[in-house]
Amino acid sequence: MRVWSSEHVFGHPWDTVIKAAMRKYPNPMNPCVVGVDVLERSVDGRGRLHSHRLLSTEWGLPSLVRAILGTSRTLTYIREHSIVDPVEKKMELCSTNITLTNLVSVSERLVYTPHPEDPGKTVLTQEAVITVKGVSLGSYLESLMANTISSNAKKVPPLTVGGGVAKGAGILLSVCS
Repeated sequence: MRVWSSEHVFGHPWDTVIKAAMRKYPNPMNPCVVGVDVLERSVDGRGRLHSHRLLSTEWGLPSLVRAILGTSRTLTYIREHSIVDPVEKKMELCSTNITLTNLVSVSERLVYTPHPEDPGKTVLTQEAVITVKGVSLGSYLESLMANTISSNAKKVPPLTVGGGVAKGAGILLSVCS
């Protein structure tokens, strides 16, 4: 099992970032996400918005990784559940793959909150837990996947202002603008 974590500060208020987060996919800046289906959306008694979505992704795994995993499948599905609390100003998003779970599990948790010192900014904390199962090179593949997540997290499109940590952050910045 490998754990990866990151923190990013957006130069936008919480409500702007949350609106962008809810509509960031599909997006040409991340062509791996090829589809998003809203399965259920509701507001609970406390005024929190609950969303359940299904993301269709095309990983494009290297042939070596496909050979080690024993699969040619690269289209995968991810289950995502988010809770947006407009009173507490907190959005929590949890996602996990529902394809290839007998081989690999990637669980991700993102939390968006207002910056504690500047309400015009938003803090994103992100964590991913990666587990490869039943493969002799499991530890190697977990490291490879963690490094890929970390590498993607550092890619920010040149259109973004002020740099950033997460590729998703770059996408959100483009949607915010």
